[in-house]
Amino acid sequence: MLHPRDWDATLFERIGRLPTTPADRWLRRLSVTADHGKLWALIGVVLALRPGHLRRAALRGLGAMAVSSALVNGVVKRVFRRVRPELAAVQVERTLRRAPHSSSFPSGHSASAAAFTTGVALESPVTGALIAPLALGVGWSRVHVGVHYPGDVVAGMAFGCGIALASQRWGRVHRAEPADR
Repeated sequence: MLHPRDWDATLFERIGRLPTTPADRWLRRLSVTADHGKLWALIGVVLALRPGHLRRAALRGLGAMAVSSALVNGVVKRVFRRVRPELAAVQVERTLRRAPHSSSFPSGHSASAAAFTTGVALESPVTGALIAPLALGVGWSRVHVGVHYPGDVVAGMAFGCGIALASQRWGRVHRAEPADR
């Protein structure tokens, strides 16, 4: 029976061999836009401009993202120290101009995306559902551009969701969506 890391490496290599498409450029841009939480900060600011549940959603999402990012990048990656995938398995058109040098496990981009999206969804399920495809796209983009194994992304997403769900202890969650949108 294969070890999970073997499955992870095999899946990564198969994804790396997918044919190039015009989506490659957009996925690379999405990955870079999510660097350092910039994408989620921008969405959070836009949401925070609206009073009520959207402002609460932005604050919960940004708070969860900040905690998740600090823990993943400051603690968890240092514990696991997984080496990043070999870029030889990825088509050159997909790779980032500057590859990250930190540990691969878990994906900080995926953790931030999941933490922000789950935090937003706790306060505004509709808004969370609207940005969830973007969060999943960020996770996919990290494998697509060759900087993470699929398992890194899944672990990052699980970690981020867990942190956001734990944020329910930071303050009362208001789940009611307003009737007027």
